[in-house]
Amino acid sequence: MPATGLVIVFMALPLLYLLRYSFNDFVPGEFMVQGFTLANYAAFFSDHYYLSGMATTLVMAGSVTALCIVLALPLANWVARQSGTLKTLLLMAIILPLFISNAVRAAGWMVAFGQTGVLNYALVKLGIVSAPLTIMHTPLAVFIGITAVNLPYVVLTLQSIFEGLDENIDYAAASLGAPPLQAFMLVRLPQIMPGLLAASVLSFILAMNAYATPVLLGGPSFRMMAPMIVTEILSKANWPLGAALAFILLSVTITISVAAGLFIRRRY
Repeated sequence: MPATGLVIVFMALPLLYLLRYSFNDFVPGEFMVQGFTLANYAAFFSDHYYLSGMATTLVMAGSVTALCIVLALPLANWVARQSGTLKTLLLMAIILPLFISNAVRAAGWMVAFGQTGVLNYALVKLGIVSAPLTIMHTPLAVFIGITAVNLPYVVLTLQSIFEGLDENIDYAAASLGAPPLQAFMLVRLPQIMPGLLAASVLSFILAMNAYATPVLLGGPSFRMMAPMIVTEILSKANWPLGAALAFILLSVTITISVAAGLFIRRRY
């Protein structure tokens, strides 16, 4: 009960206040005026600027999640099969980035992606390109940055699921002549599908709400919902519109997450 009370006080009540703000009027110079209007929500659906920001956010979240799953599946499966010191070192290497803030990691990517950064220096020296590439302030930079943030969460989720699988099933598949890849796709993968979908939802939610990485790697012209919300509230002091954008983002994220959860429950 005390934990539930803390959740209500520190999470639910602020959200309710923010929801109430989203129905207020915004008057420049007066912060906001108490009222009840749907103009802030209408502004989102009628303005291409905000719609494109939501579209970019959805595409980025889906793309990042897909790549994280592709990279995490073999890595998590391999880590789960290790033991002793090697496994400990591998888990430490996966967990260590989680202790570094997203802003610090994004700053590191800025150094790597710059015109004189490590990546461009290597590409030029190897003769792959004749001039430095423009990587900073592009969707590619944001995509790589968010993927690097989300990947450890997906790997750890899948690794814990692989740990619980019975290896005798793999031996049985091998004894029946199934190659390793076929055994993985037809035997192990169906067993971890609920966990795989859960890891996908986790990655999707994290990507949908990414802020520091899009701001630092995407630049001011790159549109994703979280930076747009912060801009409306802090830079323009337009709390009603910022609150409306926040609840639209929250609603879309919750809807997709609930739909995925229902699919998992019904299918598995």
